[in-house]
Amino acid sequence: MPRILIADDNPSNADLLDAHLDGQGFDTKLVYNGEDALAAAREWQPDLILLDVMMPKLSGFEVCRRLRADAATKAVSVLMVTALDQATDVETAVDAGTDDFITKPINKTELLLRVRAMLGSRNEATDVDRALAYIGRVQQGL
Repeated sequence: MPRILIADDNPSNADLLDAHLDGQGFDTKLVYNGEDALAAAREWQPDLILLDVMMPKLSGFEVCRRLRADAATKAVSVLMVTALDQATDVETAVDAGTDDFITKPINKTELLLRVRAMLGSRNEATDVDRALAYIGRVQQGL
């Protein structure tokens, strides 16, 4: 069963994401700040992290940078989830190492599509293969 770590400082938002994933065959864990997200990523070893950008202690951008710098968490997929929608925010998320970016309010269908596509492409050998597989899955709606 794929493991999904949900990191959002707003418990209502975290609960909503968890509810969207409920019954879909995922094991979820919720954390509410950047430091706990890093610790949970190392200890729980999720397959995917839904990572809010604006969090206390460490921003989602910084969490993502640290995940990518740590050999133990480097390969975990990261889907940034945020209300920020400026081009510079997307650029910062990409520079931090996110695999994709989704804005709030969250559409359940879009979330599930991206989660399934991301999880389906995680076993590809290289970053390029993973990106191409993910894009193909999103385009096919899988």
